[in-house]
Amino acid sequence: MTGTTRTARDIDPLPKAHLHLHFTGSMAFDTLLDLSVAHRVRLPESLTAHWPPTLASAMDERGWFRFQRLYDAARACVRSEDDMRRIVDEAAATDAAEGSRWLEIQVDPTSYAPFVGGITPALEIVLDEAQKASERHDIGVGVVVAASRLKHPFDARTLARLAARNAGPVVGFGLSNDERRGDTESFAPAFRIARDAGLASLPHGGELLGPDAVTETLDALRPDRLGHGVRSADSDDVLRRVVDDGVGLEVCPGSNVALGVYEEARDVPLRRLFDAGAKMALGADDPLLFGSRLSDQYRTAREVHGFSDAELAQLARDSFAISRAPQDVVQRANADIDAWLLGQPAGSPRPNEA
Repeated sequence: MTGTTRTARDIDPLPKAHLHLHFTGSMAFDTLLDLSVAHRVRLPESLTAHWPPTLASAMDERGWFRFQRLYDAARACVRSEDDMRRIVDEAAATDAAEGSRWLEIQVDPTSYAPFVGGITPALEIVLDEAQKASERHDIGVGVVVAASRLKHPFDARTLARLAARNAGPVVGFGLSNDERRGDTESFAPAFRIARDAGLASLPHGGELLGPDAVTETLDALRPDRLGHGVRSADSDDVLRRVVDDGVGLEVCPGSNVALGVYEEARDVPLRRLFDAGAKMALGADDPLLFGSRLSDQYRTAREVHGFSDAELAQLARDSFAISRAPQDVVQRANADIDAWLLGQPAGSPRPNEA
């Protein structure tokens, strides 16, 4: 194994881009409890008795149903504009405290539309608060509009048009939920709408299903990044195609273990993906249910997979390279990643600049 030498630099100051974070799942547990009391929503005991909850394997249908039940219960507590703004602001603040310079938060506005007057106002609230939170917490926040595989592809086209009308602050279009449901190719028209508007193509794929599903997603949706994509490591040929096509991977080790995609953290193929040349961005996915945030994923890379500080820095650089962050954000982050490796404070001049 390469890269086992570690100098144990503090992970939090390492500049990172966070590219896989779901809106509801980004909530802090205390925030969920506050909202449940405010709206008189009774949460399942399996969620409140012990946090983070113990989740059965999502690799079988019943396991995924149990996970989705808890997620839906949390989402049912989000019932107002103020709730939505609080979630965006807290996500940005928490990420900034962990060294994130750029956050792409993923939201399906149909989930909150009934409480704020429709999908357009729902998205506008998220976009407005993202801009305000960016300034408040000194972190860039882009928004990814996501359709659900459980809904009709026509619904996805409606969301793609909404995303396209808001291109700029909306940086990408995604497809989430159980990848064993729905026909991937039937969502291709929605992704064409988004791609024609300049949005990144960001479907989930290669988590619950293996490399054949990765290939199907690559063919049908032409992704810029895959949400998860870890199962591409199951096939040399598919992994080679991911690398050769320059498709980024949003890898969420804590999520993978919590959902039973892999039994233990050491089983997540981080090292194989990295050594093959895949560009990855580590992500927290749904910290509310999985109990780990962004910096924890980097600690897993270091402590479980033996990544050196130089390799952690490369992961961080790659997270910006496959993001939709503005170029000036990327340039400053790369300079500060170099400074982190040199043991200097962020923003310090490098030796050739002194």
